[in-house]
Amino acid sequence: MKSTVVVYQSKSGFTEKYARWIAEDAQADLLEAGAAKLGDLTRYDTIVYGGGLYIGGINGVKRITGHMKELENKKLIVFGVGASPCRPNVVEEVRKANFTDEIKGKIHFFLLRGGFDLSKCGLKDKMLMNMLKIKLEKAPDTDEDAKGMLACYEHPADFTSRDAIKPILDCIKNI
Repeated sequence: MKSTVVVYQSKSGFTEKYARWIAEDAQADLLEAGAAKLGDLTRYDTIVYGGGLYIGGINGVKRITGHMKELENKKLIVFGVGASPCRPNVVEEVRKANFTDEIKGKIHFFLLRGGFDLSKCGLKDKMLMNMLKIKLEKAPDTDEDAKGMLACYEHPADFTSRDAIKPILDCIKNI
């Protein structure tokens, strides 16, 4: 049987929740990104990496994309977790922002919806999120996504769903 590891970097817990579910359902090892060394990852046939979205970037994804040569014979799966709905245009924007054309063909990418809880953010992230709030409040044309995000400042939201990991589990199984 081929071995799988799930590596994650999570600031507010949503990515960690998905990573734990994936590891549990795939019977995979689970590593927090800070504890995962390249040598650890090369022992596995399938590497699943998850990170939260921060201004469109997947937190810590360079742990994978920065080592494509060393990981070239591995099945690579990356998932990003953000508060916004996972519409096709958003998925494509995140894919473009994080992967070169060459890398896109070597990585299976998934976008999952997490949530938002300002109280779980560190000081720097709270400052950035409060700047976003001001920007959203001042926007002349506020769409439904922006209104939903603004509501989360007052009422934290968790949109995680165990069903959302099914495509990732299918990808792991189809080696």
